[in-house]
Amino acid sequence: LTTALIELEQKNERYALCTMCVGVGQGMATIIERV
Repeated sequence: LTTALIELEQKNERYALCTMCVGVGQGMATIIERV
């Protein structure tokens, strides 16, 4: 998540998507909006 925040700031983007694999078909996703 920290890397996504840094990239949003450096590239002046509005959204970032982070995905995390948990295993056995499970996972999570987070969308970050820079306001």
